[in-house]
Amino acid sequence: MRLIRPLPGALLVLALTAATVLMLWSTTPSNATDADATDPDSVGTIELEQEQEASRLELQSVANEAALAAKALEALQSDVAALRADQQDLDQKIAETASRRAELDQQIKAGEQTMTGLSERQEAVRLSLISRRSVLAEVLAALQRLGRDPPPALLVSPEDALSSVRSAIMLGAVVPEIRAETQALADDLKELAALRQAIAVERVALAKALEENAAEEQRLANLASEKAALQEQSSRRLERERERAEALSVRSTELESVIARLADEIVSLRQAAEAARKAEEERQRQLAEQLERARAFAAVAVPDKNRIMPAYAFSKLTGTLSLPVQGETVRYFGADDGTGHTLAGEVLATEKGATVVAPADGWIAYAGPFRSYGQVVIIDTGENHHVVLAGMEKIKVSAGRFVVAGEPLATMGQTRFAGSAALSLASERPTLYIEIRKDGQPVDPRSWWKDDMSSRKASNDT
Repeated sequence: MRLIRPLPGALLVLALTAATVLMLWSTTPSNATDADATDPDSVGTIELEQEQEASRLELQSVANEAALAAKALEALQSDVAALRADQQDLDQKIAETASRRAELDQQIKAGEQTMTGLSERQEAVRLSLISRRSVLAEVLAALQRLGRDPPPALLVSPEDALSSVRSAIMLGAVVPEIRAETQALADDLKELAALRQAIAVERVALAKALEENAAEEQRLANLASEKAALQEQSSRRLERERERAEALSVRSTELESVIARLADEIVSLRQAAEAARKAEEERQRQLAEQLERARAFAAVAVPDKNRIMPAYAFSKLTGTLSLPVQGETVRYFGADDGTGHTLAGEVLATEKGATVVAPADGWIAYAGPFRSYGQVVIIDTGENHHVVLAGMEKIKVSAGRFVVAGEPLATMGQTRFAGSAALSLASERPTLYIEIRKDGQPVDPRSWWKDDMSSRKASNDT
C-alpha cells in the first residue's frame, strides 16, 4: 500500500489565489494582534524625541553662532567707530593743510609784490643814472685829465690856472652831489641785491613748502580714500552681520517653538501610549479569557454556526484541535514518503465513508478535485496559516464559505486514490492527507492536536 504524496506547490498557489478574492482575512482579530505588536505610539514617541534632540542640538549650534555673530558685530562696530574717528582726524588735517597752503600762497603773492616794487625802484635808479650820464661823463673826463696831467704847483700860465680853477669849481659843485647819489645808489643796489637774494631764497623755500604741502595733501587724500573704502567695507560687513544675527534670532525663535511643540506632542503621545498600553492589557486579559473559553469550546467541539470569522487566533489553539477524521496515523511529518523525499504533512488511515470535519474556524480557500489526489479542501485559518485536506471522495462545502470547527466538510471514499500509489500501505483503507502551512511553508501539525498520543500507532512499512 502507498501513502498520498505531499501536495505540489501549484495547489497552494491556486488556494492562495482563491483566498485573495475573499479578502476577509484583513478583518480578523489575529491581524489586529500582529498590528498591535508594532506599538506605533512608542515608535512615534521615539521619533519625536529624536527630532526634539536634533532640534535642541540645532538650537545650541544656532546659539553658538549667534554668540559669535554678536562678538563679530561688536568688533565691527568698534572698527567702524575707529575708522570714523580716523576719517574725522584726516579731514581736520586736510583742512589744516589747505589753510597752510593758502598762507603760503599769500606769502608768495606778497613776495611777488615786493619784487615788483624793487624792480620799479631799480628801473628808476637806472633811468636817473642815464639822465645824468653827460655830467658824469664830463666829471669823469676831467678827473681823468687831472689824473694824467696834474697842474703845476708853482709855474703855471694864467690860462692853465684859469682852467684849473674852473675845473676845481665844477668838480667842487658836482662831486658832492654825485658822491651822495652814488652812495645812495650803492645802498639801493646793495639793498636790491639783498632783496633779490632773499626773494630767491624765499621762493625756493616756498616752492619746497608747496611741494611738501602738495605731497601731504596727496597722502592725506589717499589715506582718506582708503579709510572711506574701509569704512564702506566695514559698514557692509556690519550690515551683513546684523542681517545674520537677525536671521539667527528668527531661527532660534522657530527652534524654540518647534521644541515646545515637540514636547507637547511627546506628552500627548506618551499619554496616548499609556492609554493604549492599558487598553492592550485589557485586550490581552480579554483575549486570555477568550482563549480559555476557546480551549473549553474546542474540548467540547460544539460549533457556533453564527460566526463569520475565526473566534480565536489559530496560533493560540495549539494542543486544542481535534483530528478532522477518526483514524490511525500511518505517516508523520518528516518521514520518508517512499520516493526519497520527506513527508510535508501526515497521513491518517480511516474508515470507508467517514465524515471529515473542519479542525478549526476558517474560510474555504479551495474546494474541488485536484489531479489524482481526489477531492481537496484548503482552509484559511488566519495568521497566514492554511490547513490542507486531501484524499476525500465527496465535498459538502464550496470555496468562499466560512466554516467553524467541527463542521462537516466531506466524506471519505471506499478505497484510497491513485495519487497515493507512491506510498505502500498495509491495507487498502482510505487515507486522509493533512498538511498545515504557515507563510506558505509546511509545519509539523502534531503540536495542534489535543490528543496526539491516540494517533501514535504508526506503521513503519515503506
